[in-house]
Amino acid sequence: MKSKVVILECDSYNFDKVYEKLKIGFKLLGGIEEFVKPNENILLKPNVLAAALPEKAVTTHPVVFEAVAKILKESSVNLKYGDSPGFNKPNVALKKCGIYDIAKKLNIELADFESGKRIEYKEAKYKYWKDFDIANGVLEADGIVSISKMKAHQLTRITGSVKNQFGCLYGLNKAKMHVKIPSAVNFSKLLVDINMFLKPRLYIMDGIVAMEGNGPASGNPRNMNVLLISSDPVALDSTFCRIIDLEPSFVATNKFGKDFGLGTYLEDEIELLGDDIKKFIKKDFNVVRREVKDSALFGFLNPIRNFIVRYPAIDNKNCTKCGICVESCPVDGKAISFKNGDKKKLPIYNYNKCIRCYCCQEVCPNNAIYVKTPFLAKLFD
Repeated sequence: MKSKVVILECDSYNFDKVYEKLKIGFKLLGGIEEFVKPNENILLKPNVLAAALPEKAVTTHPVVFEAVAKILKESSVNLKYGDSPGFNKPNVALKKCGIYDIAKKLNIELADFESGKRIEYKEAKYKYWKDFDIANGVLEADGIVSISKMKAHQLTRITGSVKNQFGCLYGLNKAKMHVKIPSAVNFSKLLVDINMFLKPRLYIMDGIVAMEGNGPASGNPRNMNVLLISSDPVALDSTFCRIIDLEPSFVATNKFGKDFGLGTYLEDEIELLGDDIKKFIKKDFNVVRREVKDSALFGFLNPIRNFIVRYPAIDNKNCTKCGICVESCPVDGKAISFKNGDKKKLPIYNYNKCIRCYCCQEVCPNNAIYVKTPFLAKLFD
């Protein structure tokens, strides 16, 4: 059978409109009862990367969260929600992006994303990593409904359905994983394995307003006017790729998602339902249109690799010297720091230490860090 992806036109965050569109979408997939049963403990997993206002397009919009939550509550499930942000505490980020107040209004409990357990996954396809530090709130659920945000991403090209489950790792474990697995290719394998282990029931992507450019936190909002729904995260992400004219196989989570058995990115193995995809295609969407390759291969060339591998850089005009980038750097000894501890001056990078995880760029609240592409990188990246 082909994987089904529902495409729905939705041009605003009007609650009634989003709610009705999602009801139509679920019906096209056989109804929400195909994915959840009464009295099950279901976790709603939005993308809450950081404490950001909804209009910044950093996080799942609270109206989409509310509409999905209402439909699930109408199905008589026991609902909780949560995410593990890249820097802030969960409740801080959730309040800033508007989801906390919606959940409070609907009487939905915040799940525990600040503590968890190390779980062994012997069936992991990436043979060098077979255990994950999963949040208790995830482990306590019978099933997960994932609500991602449509965004460009500097490391993985896009962040969508597959990558959203990285937030099921709690606290600083996400940053630690970047250090332990600095390769973008192997990191993508890890993301696929996390999804294979967690097996979310349903994936929804908020693409009404997406983020292009310097994503996942410092890019520009872009009206895309679309909602995507599927039980196959690879098919959903590859549909996102086709909408923005990005070759799906360039995204490593799509490629390994297909290889590992999570889903498919092949066009002839996907059935599109709902609205015509041609209505939403934006060939000028600002995203890196090159295949994700293994920059870790150039590690032995330090410091020559700094001329051939993309790297984070600071926009001096926007930097407020808040130090969040320094705090978030997962590298032992820090790849970015204040010289001699002087916080009156801009932080500086030691690119020989930098593993190109772009955690600094993800958490910068001032859009002051971007990813720079050296001329020679086009030959290797």
